[in-house]
This record gives sequence, structure tokens and C-alpha cells, in this order.
Amino acid sequence: MCAGQGRDVFGVLPDHPRRADVTAVLVELDHRNVEVARATAAETGVSRVEVLESDAAVSDIYEPSVPADILLACGIFGNISDQDLERTVCNLSMLCRTGASVIWTRHRNEPDLTPRIRNWFAASGFEELSFDAIDNESKSGIGTVRLVAAPLPFQPGFRFFTFTR
Repeated sequence: MCAGQGRDVFGVLPDHPRRADVTAVLVELDHRNVEVARATAAETGVSRVEVLESDAAVSDIYEPSVPADILLACGIFGNISDQDLERTVCNLSMLCRTGASVIWTRHRNEPDLTPRIRNWFAASGFEELSFDAIDNESKSGIGTVRLVAAPLPFQPGFRFFTFTR
């Protein structure tokens, strides 16, 4: 979701021993980022990564690709309203299969919502695998959760969030 230039994927996948096993869909709205991601995919020879220029906030773009085994929600949670953040976390399972992992990020500036995010994931059928609080200038939090419950049914036309920042 909101893949940007795909650095979270292209920083790992090209040298990974199982790269040929990976099929990925990167969704990004900014055309400039899409072009960079597509060029990086071509340069690195990662042929099973599709880069889609579309609104990552609406469920429809994901329909052909669900259920996912891994979902990245990085760089989103600090740029949406608290209400959208809760709605997104509580509905992400519709994009996942049971056992899927979600990797998410959020700054920990005041008010630090990472404890609430972790609780929302738990209440939505995810178990926490890890949470790292990074105490550098960004005061980031990086969490990984696994869906242990049945996912919510996929909802076409569902809007997870709207960017506010």
C-alpha cells in the first residue's frame, strides 16, 4: 500500500534466494514514484513485481491480488486521521489470508498512537510478532503482526483512508 518507489521491496528482493517465488503488487498514486519503481523492477530483473498507478486507499485495486501473504503498510499511518487509522487497521484483514503478516510503521511523536494501533490489530484478529521502537530523530515504530483469525470478507469500494498530511 502506498509503495512509493518500492524501496521496501527492491531493497530486499533482488538478492533474496527465493526471489523467483515472490509475486508482488505495489500500489502507488504518484506517477513519478511509479516510474522509478517500474524502472527499478526492470533494472534488477525482478519480473514478478507489478507496479500499479492507482489509489492504494480503495480496496478495488487489490481485488485481483487478494488474499495476500504479506502486506506492507509503511509510511501511511502517520499521514491519515486517527479515525482513518483505526478503520484501516480494523479492516486490513480483508486483504489477507489467515497466517498473513502485516508490516506497519508509525512515528511515535506525541500523541504516540502506536500502543493503540497495536491494540487495534490485536482486536482485529492479529497477533503481534514484533514491535521495535526506534529512538532516533524520527522516533519510529515498526510492527509486524500475523493474522490468526479468519479474515473479514473482501469489500469492493471500501475506502481505508484519506491522506491528510
